[in-house]
Amino acid sequence: MINGWLEFILLLLAAFRLTRLVVFDKITNFIRRPFHNEIEETDPNGNTFTYIEIKGKGLQYWVGELLSCYWCTGMWCTALLLGLMVVWPTGSDVLITLLAIAGAAGICESIVQRLVE
Repeated sequence: MINGWLEFILLLLAAFRLTRLVVFDKITNFIRRPFHNEIEETDPNGNTFTYIEIKGKGLQYWVGELLSCYWCTGMWCTALLLGLMVVWPTGSDVLITLLAIAGAAGICESIVQRLVE
């Protein structure tokens, strides 16, 4: 299925980026909104922080737990990408390459931001 190190690294970066997209990015907030309440609190020093509270019971709660767990969502995102590689090899190559480049760019940006601080 995975042919060599380059394909493995591309899949690794693609799974990383897709997972971050689902779990953290604002653009996919509409996916998480039915399952999470975002709560902002300010501590006595004036620092504001945000945490999530999972909504509902049963399936809604289960999906909320899944979407709040980077490790859990990462497994499902990786399974999705691997499944796409099997059923739609041409399209999955394009998607995996796109996500891998975006993932690598995100990592580079994080490194640069830490260096300039």
